[in-house]
Amino acid sequence: MTTRRAFLPVLLFACAAVAAAFALAGCGGSERAPELKTVAEYFPIKIGSQTARLQLAVEPAEQKIGLMGRTTLGADDGMLFLYGRPQQMSFWMHNTLVPLDIGFFDAKGELREVRQMIPNDQRSVKSRSAEILIAIEMNQHWYRERGVKLGAKLDLVALKAALKARGVEPRRVGLE
Repeated sequence: MTTRRAFLPVLLFACAAVAAAFALAGCGGSERAPELKTVAEYFPIKIGSQTARLQLAVEPAEQKIGLMGRTTLGADDGMLFLYGRPQQMSFWMHNTLVPLDIGFFDAKGELREVRQMIPNDQRSVKSRSAEILIAIEMNQHWYRERGVKLGAKLDLVALKAALKARGVEPRRVGLE
């Protein structure tokens, strides 16, 4: 409980700082990559014609925790998981309390599959394809309600910029 209370002010500060940075960037007339330093920070990215606010889970410890323990998720907020090479992916909902949909994307940023995930479900949700490089967890039905269909493209330029802002070389995680 103490850890959660200590984390909340940090998370709120990070969200406010990112929002302020986006507002200032909009006023300046030039687009700049957000300065992401932790998994708690969000960055905007287009998925098809829709804009989502995502957190990056790139390091193994971040990927292991994912969205565990959260009781809510903003309407357009989610988490992007990125692995070093295309593969069949497998996720589960251990200690994850929010119903989710997971979108599986290939190395070209194309949405190949969307699967539902049920809170606290211990069964694996696997991608059908072995060519998946990116997984994005969003609120359940986000893809359908926003009209994001199979074949939609993820903005890889924005993703690479967010990775660099986090100090992660895109090639290290499979992006050319």
